Amino acid sequence: MTDLNASETLAQALHQLPLIAILRGLTPTEAPATGQALVDSGFAIIEVPLNSPTPLQSIKALTALFPQTLIGAGTVLHAQQVMDVHAAGGRLVVSPNFNPAVVAKALALGMVVLPGVATPSEAFAALEAGAHGLKLFPAEMISPSVVKALRAVLPPATALMPVGGITPQTMAAYRSAGATGFGLGSALYAPGRSAQDVRLKAMEFVQAFRA
Repeated sequence: MTDLNASETLAQALHQLPLIAILRGLTPTEAPATGQALVDSGFAIIEVPLNSPTPLQSIKALTALFPQTLIGAGTVLHAQQVMDVHAAGGRLVVSPNFNPAVVAKALALGMVVLPGVATPSEAFAALEAGAHGLKLFPAEMISPSVVKALRAVLPPATALMPVGGITPQTMAAYRSAGATGFGLGSALYAPGRSAQDVRLKAMEFVQAFRA
């Protein structure tokens, strides 16, 4: 059973803009300006992968500055990490895989949880466990035709978010196939990229999505 508040939180964020900014490599020093660039561009969901430098500090800084934004961690692999993200103020848990313990802990803490799946079996198991949506990962091996096939059999309201190698140019085909939105990695942010550059790239993605 999914947590109603978390479901509503995700629904509102996806309605605003169903694009997740994945800030792998972000430092706490960069977090305020980078976060501002994204929020100004319309982003409602920000993820700091846990294999970034001191990611919990970045999450704490971002959540303090942008309380209306759905902020949390990516590359969450263990239940203890879910607790750490929650303690830092994060409300979002994103994983590259489906770990039932991670989903269960996130639900228990009222957090939005998006596990990574690549097959129908994983997708149905993750939804059965209570996942609020599905990260389709890696998108390089999940073509739009695969998304279309998944969309045909999964519950209609399921949020499907391809992640991995997504660019402004590749979004249209996935959207036509039924993708809800996307997780955006190195095409949006890379370590050391200035906030101004992130702002320009963010606007490219937003314009491409809304086109």
